[in-house]
Amino acid sequence: MSSWSQYASLRFVSFPVQTVFKSSKIIPVMIMGKILKGTSYPNSQYAEAALITIGVAIFSVASKSSDSETGTQLIGLLYMCLYITFDCFTSQWQDKVYVKYGRSNVDPYQMMLGVNSSAIIITTTGLIITGDLWKVYEFLLVNPSVLQYNIITAITSASGQLCIYYTIKEFGPIVFTIIMTTRQMFSITISSIIFHHPMSGKAFVGACIVFGVLFYSIRRKYLARKNKEKGGNGHSDGKVQKSPPPAIEKKASDPALSGK
Repeated sequence: MSSWSQYASLRFVSFPVQTVFKSSKIIPVMIMGKILKGTSYPNSQYAEAALITIGVAIFSVASKSSDSETGTQLIGLLYMCLYITFDCFTSQWQDKVYVKYGRSNVDPYQMMLGVNSSAIIITTTGLIITGDLWKVYEFLLVNPSVLQYNIITAITSASGQLCIYYTIKEFGPIVFTIIMTTRQMFSITISSIIFHHPMSGKAFVGACIVFGVLFYSIRRKYLARKNKEKGGNGHSDGKVQKSPPPAIEKKASDPALSGK
């Protein structure tokens, strides 16, 4: 449903609107996690998500131009909202499955089998109802060479899905969404460096915002982990502080033993 909504919206929304919606998935994913699993996020994480969204939107709009003059209609905005909702639900629900049944009991292959089997059933049913299944069959008969491209796409798509499910399983849906949101920006930046493509000032500002927030987030988590390890040891020299014996605690807290 997420893919269908995204493709259906392309005829009804302009390129900047598409870019802003695709860049703003981080906060909806956090909200969906709170609804589905009761996960609470600190305000600083919401602020980081908002800044990443703004930075990626500025960078994408300034770096790319649309080939068509598609205007934005209300039905297109509705499709984009459905796309965001279903996409956010998917990653959070997959994480919920991992948590409920144990991450060691569900591997990416099982998750991919379940998701793709359901997708095949839904897609095939839709093709039969709309009558497009026979059009696809006729197209393959007229253009048999297209089958090799379908096979290549299937292999690369399956490989990508394994990475997606592994990332959600090990690092959670928020990290996955940040990766998917910023990957396009990284691709454009690398392309600009390698092929010497010009980058506008607005795109540079957007890139600085995103990289700055990501660097700050990584540094904040690193310092938090170091402080947690330091607090767990009890001393900065790495020695573990031993608790007093139970008998001493009882002697200090028992009125009968204290002579009262």
